[in-house]
Amino acid sequence: APPDEPVLGRPSAVPSDRLDTFEVEDPLDLVHFHSSELTAVCPVTDQPDSYTIDIEYVPSSSCIETKSLKLYLRIFDNHGVFAEHLAEIARHLAGAVGVPVTVGLAQQVRGGIVTAVTATGTPS
Repeated sequence: APPDEPVLGRPSAVPSDRLDTFEVEDPLDLVHFHSSELTAVCPVTDQPDSYTIDIEYVPSSSCIETKSLKLYLRIFDNHGVFAEHLAEIARHLAGAVGVPVTVGLAQQVRGGIVTAVTATGTPS
């Protein structure tokens, strides 16, 4: 799909930093996404890292469309990044929906240690 067209309803499976949203009229108390399919690579060793991610926000007028979120999370698949730097996801998601978004990441065990990071992004 061209960059200005939403991915929902299209066969696209290409990772993208585009985040589609849709309008909501009725108040929602909380939107929570959970995935165990976030991957990246260690920027030092180039070894793969797997994460669980939890995303929460209280929508004002729009919500993140889940297919575009899935494709967005895939942009990190081969990206060399520390878990602490993945907190940038919160800022990007907050910019898409215009409200604060909290992201919690837990890196799967590496060397007997689990790294957990929480960040709240605010819209710019």
